[in-house]
Amino acid sequence: MRAYHLQPGGGIGSLRQIDFPSRPIASDEVRVAMCATSLNYRDLQIVRGGYGQPSAQVVIPLSDGVGQVIEVGPSVRRFAVADRVLTTFYPHWIEGPITREKTAATHGGGSDGVLAEEQIFSETALVSAPADLSDAEAATLTCAGVTAWNALFVQGEARPGASVLILGTGGVAVWALQLAVAAGLHPIVTSSSDEKLAIARSMGARALVNYRTTPQWQKEVLKATDGEGVDLVIEVGGENTLVKSIDATRPGGRVIVIGGVSGFGGAAIEPHSLIFGAKTLSAVTVGSRAMMSDLVRFVTQTGIRPTIAHEFGFDDARVAYEYLDAGRAFGKVVIRVG
Repeated sequence: MRAYHLQPGGGIGSLRQIDFPSRPIASDEVRVAMCATSLNYRDLQIVRGGYGQPSAQVVIPLSDGVGQVIEVGPSVRRFAVADRVLTTFYPHWIEGPITREKTAATHGGGSDGVLAEEQIFSETALVSAPADLSDAEAATLTCAGVTAWNALFVQGEARPGASVLILGTGGVAVWALQLAVAAGLHPIVTSSSDEKLAIARSMGARALVNYRTTPQWQKEVLKATDGEGVDLVIEVGGENTLVKSIDATRPGGRVIVIGGVSGFGGAAIEPHSLIFGAKTLSAVTVGSRAMMSDLVRFVTQTGIRPTIAHEFGFDDARVAYEYLDAGRAFGKVVIRVG
């Protein structure tokens, strides 16, 4: 079968197509013909060498994918041949609180991912795909969708009517916007592009701030909330935005860190900025299979259609990486496999 190999830290140029040998499946495993995969910012970090992966460990990249079951082991009970399935990000985090053991392995990071025509998974590392979504749409749930779900409704404990500040318009941010609107939240979106902000408004954003033309964007967020601040911030910026995100949060509110697009060091947080407002600062790293199942049910019930920025063919995987790296995407970048 065809697959891709990637050298962590080797840059996008290290991505190369290979012939990958198939192996027999174990009793509890499932063979899946992959149909579509999607890229995350994490995948760019891996090619740049900023995700902690050993540079000598060549991997099949990408964690997010949808496919059709073509073979099952004799002890498999959760799936049958012809079922349409989604990968999970952490194959061992089934449910419950996060632990080191549950998050020790990740698809496309410490172990092979899904940028291949076929892949083999433990039956416990998959969930059923939403029937109403296309392959391209379904392929976006694994990382970005679950991260947004966890940040909003698990760690963030958001309830209808809550105000939520969403930084940027990347894959997780757009997922967070769609989920927030469907759940009756009041989303405020920042971006450096007026064009992207206009799209966010059409999708239901209640207020918009261009952080390039308004460097002190946290003040605009306070104005939009009558000086109180938001209930919840989905913080993706990292060192250049975290302090402002805390300032934009109401007393008793929460800041959920999910990324560091501007970097992971150098954010000088003064303890009083949290203490005097009794604000909570926490973080999420994607989520469990149980969270993904909850997300699938919510998407099915609400009719959410994930936003796709662009689709690429299997032979154009390197172009897909370059497109995401250019920062022009509004929504998810997808690679068709099947």
